[in-house]
Amino acid sequence: MISTARRPSLHHQKVLSWQANPRLSYQIVNQRAEDWPAVERIYRQGIATENATFETEAPDWENWNAKHHAHSRLVARNEQRVLGWAALSPVSARRVYAGVAEVSIYIAEVARGKGIGKGLLSALIEQSEQNGIWTLQAGIFPENTVSITLHKSCGFREVGRREKIGQLKDVWRDVILLERCSHLCGSSRSGG
Repeated sequence: MISTARRPSLHHQKVLSWQANPRLSYQIVNQRAEDWPAVERIYRQGIATENATFETEAPDWENWNAKHHAHSRLVARNEQRVLGWAALSPVSARRVYAGVAEVSIYIAEVARGKGIGKGLLSALIEQSEQNGIWTLQAGIFPENTVSITLHKSCGFREVGRREKIGQLKDVWRDVILLERCSHLCGSSRSGG
């Protein structure tokens, strides 16, 4: 729910969304380089669940920064505390796939179940479309039912299951592939 109450300032940073609900108030803003320590901490929490990613270690800032789009990087904040983040990475270097991106979204342990994921993913979708992305995809472990449900609630659909696509700690894991085709698909703006 978007509140009409006065929105607090974050050192003149543009607030993309301000959420207020009985569980928690927070703002969604563009991620800054100085947010990296909090983003990395939250990423490590996701890694520790063994149901969020095949990664076993968080990258350093330089590697993370190089692998994600410069646009569509968001954080959810409660005052100055980062509660979650979402970002896009290209799926291919081929020009034909320039408008296809993979979603990463992670919520701090203390903030899970409070609607922050939905706020972040909704804002990420809007920002991706403003940057010419026409298809978003997500690969999610089938055991991560909360993330699958979140993505489906934001218009993603399940397009398949990639069986034994990779190993995590010597165990073969499946991934559910979800995608969301934007209203940009087929429009003159998307080139097709």
